[in-house]
Amino acid sequence: MDNVKGDSFYLEKIVADLKFVIDHTKGMTQTEMEENDLLIDSVMFRIVQVAENGAKLSEAFRMAHPDIPWAAIRGMRNRIVHNYGVVSMTVVYDTVINHIPKMYLMLVAIMEEG
Repeated sequence: MDNVKGDSFYLEKIVADLKFVIDHTKGMTQTEMEENDLLIDSVMFRIVQVAENGAKLSEAFRMAHPDIPWAAIRGMRNRIVHNYGVVSMTVVYDTVINHIPKMYLMLVAIMEEG
């Protein structure tokens, strides 16, 4: 039985994690988000997962989609993993509200293409 996971597998996982973040933070203010420790932990975990699964996408896939901010995704993961407890909630909130929805739409469009 072949257990090779391809780009579509990792792309689906990324999209699911992004959708989770969008669904659970929609309409929230930064203060509301900051007051919910469980939500913050969940959001940060999902962001880390997005970066981890993004790293598992083939180099060819990432190069074919340079409009996706692969380096920024990895950078955010590194901030969370290596500076947990001192991560700027302003940066996390900005990422959640402004960047994750855009990335989600871009990746859904890629999935629909093929």
